[in-house]
Amino acid sequence: MLTLALPIILANLAQPVLSLVDTMVAGHLPGPWFLGGVALGGVLFNFLFWSFSFLRMATTGLVAQAWGADDSALVRKHLLRALLVAAAGGGAIVLLQKPIIETGLALLGGSEAVYESAAAYAFARIWSAPASLGNFVLLGYLLGRQRVMISLALQIALNVINLAATLALVLVFDWGVAGIGAGTALAEWAAFIIGLAIVRPFRANPALAWRDLLDGAAFRRLVAVNRDIFLRSLLLLICFGWFARSGAAEGDAILAANAVLLNLHGITSYGLDGFAHATETLVGSAIGARRREALRRVIRAAFLWSGLVALLFSLCYAVAGSQIIALLTNQEDVRATATQFLPYVIALPLISVFGYMLDGVFIGAIRTRDLRNSMFISTAIFLVSAYGLQQIWGNHGLWMGMIVLMVARTVTLGRNLKHIFSEM
Repeated sequence: MLTLALPIILANLAQPVLSLVDTMVAGHLPGPWFLGGVALGGVLFNFLFWSFSFLRMATTGLVAQAWGADDSALVRKHLLRALLVAAAGGGAIVLLQKPIIETGLALLGGSEAVYESAAAYAFARIWSAPASLGNFVLLGYLLGRQRVMISLALQIALNVINLAATLALVLVFDWGVAGIGAGTALAEWAAFIIGLAIVRPFRANPALAWRDLLDGAAFRRLVAVNRDIFLRSLLLLICFGWFARSGAAEGDAILAANAVLLNLHGITSYGLDGFAHATETLVGSAIGARRREALRRVIRAAFLWSGLVALLFSLCYAVAGSQIIALLTNQEDVRATATQFLPYVIALPLISVFGYMLDGVFIGAIRTRDLRNSMFISTAIFLVSAYGLQQIWGNHGLWMGMIVLMVARTVTLGRNLKHIFSEM
């Protein structure tokens, strides 16, 4: 579990640093509307790009199976097909950028100043869409071939370039919020180009006929493999989008404070996802070998180690949460507001860890319909509870709704766990 999980955790933790850098730079611009604009823009792009996260998951599974079968030609076909889907999806996003950005930001809400800031950020960053989706594919390919150290190196390169480009565009060239979006876009493209140079998917050895690459049945399988996971991810993004929009209704300071706190929760999520990915692999192996006791040991190990990591996150936020907030923004009202709601972020790792691990168990067991149905129920519970609690307790109620969402995910998946064992 640790051998698989730790490199993935490091690679995953490098990903939210993109948003963290954007938040940090925006948090030091003169006015909370800049940070609020970047926050809304970040929610929009999370929704856009993570709607295509099935590319990573499908590519990982398909490449891992082909690699295990020692079929290098099939590995390459899976990679190129996924890159074609990423190119088509990213190109469509770029072509439709105006209605996507205007409609998305209008739905998310916020003041006029926040909207203008978010639009400047979004119109600069959206040019990274083909590269961002392509990076999903490359990450899935590298994980499928268990080349986790290369994926970690690419994530580190991505964040170093992002930090350098963003600081240069904002501080040297005075591009403001647009510079933050452009810096992230440049970093995504740089990482994608470096990744292509490492993977070299277009080398013609052996030669590959276009009719084989464009096989309709293979493309349908690529999409169908993670159809239910796509719906599950989309529903989860809807929950976070609702959270951001509802926070915007409380004012710019609360919107900005929630953005800072969600960055902390995002770091936790990426860390716990490392154990979830390792769990997928080990659960699938145990079920494939029909080893019931091995499956029990895998699940126990997953909950033990991920629980300890979740406890570590909670302790870090309890001890140094205020100092981390101070690093992310110099706006005193945003700092004070974020500190007020910090206890929810301290509690969330210990509450959400069970849902993350159960995700890994059910994906490894290929019970993706249970994942989808669980998320449908959890989303409905969240929307009702978050709306009702916010009417009573304002932003406190909104954070309580987030806790309800995490509990609902655990309960709805946990009640089906026995079915995995009964089918072995």
